[in-house]
Amino acid sequence: MRNLATPGVTIEEIASFPPSVAPVGTAIPAFVGHVANANAPDGSTNIGVSRRLTSLLEFESFYGRPAAQALTVSVTKNEAFGGGLIGVDVSFTNPPEAVPAQPRLLYHAMQLYFANGGGPCYVHAIASAGVTAADFATAFTALEAVDEATILCFPDALALSPAIGDTDYGAVVSSALQSCNRMQDRVAVSDVQNAHPGAAANIVNTNALVTTEFRERVTLVSEDFLKYGMAYYPYISTNIGILVNEDTVTIDSASSETITLDANGVPQAPVALLPGDPVLSSTDLQGDATANPVTPGEKAVVDAIRDLLRKTRVTMPPSPAMAGAYARVDRTKGVHVAPANVGIVNAIEPALPMTNDLNGQLNVDATSGKSVNVIRSFTGRGTLIWGARTLAGNSNDWRFINVRRFFNFAEESIEKAIAPFVFAPNDANTWVRVRTMIENFLTVQWRAGALVGPKPEDAFNVRVGLNQTMTAEDILNGLMIVRVGMAVSRPAEFIVLEFIQELQQA
Repeated sequence: MRNLATPGVTIEEIASFPPSVAPVGTAIPAFVGHVANANAPDGSTNIGVSRRLTSLLEFESFYGRPAAQALTVSVTKNEAFGGGLIGVDVSFTNPPEAVPAQPRLLYHAMQLYFANGGGPCYVHAIASAGVTAADFATAFTALEAVDEATILCFPDALALSPAIGDTDYGAVVSSALQSCNRMQDRVAVSDVQNAHPGAAANIVNTNALVTTEFRERVTLVSEDFLKYGMAYYPYISTNIGILVNEDTVTIDSASSETITLDANGVPQAPVALLPGDPVLSSTDLQGDATANPVTPGEKAVVDAIRDLLRKTRVTMPPSPAMAGAYARVDRTKGVHVAPANVGIVNAIEPALPMTNDLNGQLNVDATSGKSVNVIRSFTGRGTLIWGARTLAGNSNDWRFINVRRFFNFAEESIEKAIAPFVFAPNDANTWVRVRTMIENFLTVQWRAGALVGPKPEDAFNVRVGLNQTMTAEDILNGLMIVRVGMAVSRPAEFIVLEFIQELQQA
């Protein structure tokens, strides 16, 4: 500001550059679920608190590592080991969980998320007992205060009522979509319940069952809600090992036998144990060489048990991996690129087989329009995300995930950039500055391939002004209306190769 009262030199800095639009983050999920520790290390509560994290180590520091599942194994002699040797066979007396239970599920979900390229995220912990669909709805409402979140992920809700025909999970998905519609800056990634071989009865492996167990449970039918959601099928068989603590492994000795070795390591005649006589104590599995040494025969048993544990992997709902894949694609290609035809890290195979016919029925549903994206395995290519549709699968406007998410990105970025113009003079000078700012931002997006058209003016248009977007009465009422049109790129979902046999020309 000029000082015209005191003689001297006054310095003025004049802004020469127009205001700009800063791109917001696009793949920052908020996970809602159960954690091992109700309190943080400083004694404050974890329950009902939304906390920003950037790594699995940070998750463990706040929420702890869940207790391992208690397992019992049976050890039996195997005389057909080969070469006249005697070996041991071990098996689970109580098989591990087909799908991890709380709070192990959220812990493994975080492993899957970070392994697939996930970065910053939020965790909103809820109580571990007596939880209902309403508790998840309350969490989604609380997360509306977290402006940075762009994805809602809630795999723990799958355990609310896992029996065929229950409606609780559908209510959770519906409440998540309602929250997304209110905020208009985030999407909800959901799973199809019971889509794994360990489901009780009527495994969800047909389109009819996906309809009854998912589509009919998500009772919101308006595209205003469905365009903010996407669903994936089936679960994933992962190479993530079960949480195991060797102190929690019990050896069922009722049918067990020990194997003793001589000084040269040659197996001797086995000695049958009496019922109830333990083969090894829990500390033997830790290999305490001084206080409780492990004999060569016992070591053979220990090694067999550890090998069994190493081969045991968890089956997970796909949504955490999808959230990670969204982040990976956004970072390497851009939010305008469909998060599909990309591999899933730590995936062995889909938990249920997929055919082209079933894939087509899930992708296009003429009745409800609720498309379900699939996870498929291809020879030589691995396990891939094979779908890019929202739950508004029959909508020409919002059919594709990348279109929905790019609009979320552009809308929020422009909204935040235009906030300083609130209460600015509603005149041509302000209109030109606003229009130029938005056009510069969209030109950058066009150059990145997010908008289609040979020239920027073909890819987008920004209009603001009297008799363009506003009437004189609008201006008197304090309204400045900016209309932005964008031609967002859409994925080539169906590629058709046409071959024609032609006659010899010469």
